[in-house]
Amino acid sequence: KNISSSLHHRGPDNSGYFQDSTTLLGNCRLSILDLSKKSNQPIFSEDKQTVVVQNGEIYNYLELREELSGDGFNFQTDGDTEVILKAFERWGPSFIKKLNGMFAIAIYSKREEKLFLYRDRLGVKPLFYTQPRYGERLWFASEIKAILENGKEYKPNPEALAQFFALNYIPSPYSAFEDIWHVEPGHMMIISKTGGVKKEKYWD
Repeated sequence: KNISSSLHHRGPDNSGYFQDSTTLLGNCRLSILDLSKKSNQPIFSEDKQTVVVQNGEIYNYLELREELSGDGFNFQTDGDTEVILKAFERWGPSFIKKLNGMFAIAIYSKREEKLFLYRDRLGVKPLFYTQPRYGERLWFASEIKAILENGKEYKPNPEALAQFFALNYIPSPYSAFEDIWHVEPGHMMIISKTGGVKKEKYWD
């Protein structure tokens, strides 16, 4: 609740949650494309096995929606988040290569027990995460201050702060805190209990 409340300013129109035995996803929504309640997040697949939350805007979602409709997919909303969901169902984790936009996306596959994180090609939308040690949870959010609400203490990262004073920004994947990282632009992450945390570049 505290984590979600800390991001209320980013999405004052609605907040929603998904939770099972391994994963908790939350979203604070700023309504832009589809103002109806149907587009409140998380968005679920018809079989409830796939869950999506996102921050951003998919510029080519209408073209993708038309292509997916031609492949037999039905849509319940007019927004771009459901297009992300259906695209993931149609093309799998590499669907991200078909998106044109600015985005930070989290997709949880209950069937595979995997969490997929994606950041847009140029890093317009922020996406921070913690690198868990053995037995710890991975936390992620659009802002660092949401992660800081998880009850753990994070020390400042002196090297990253030096980069800020030299460059006026902190290059990815570093952040101002040790153990809090920025997903690099054009990258995706795959998190699972068996496979741990894997990072892949989907665009160069």
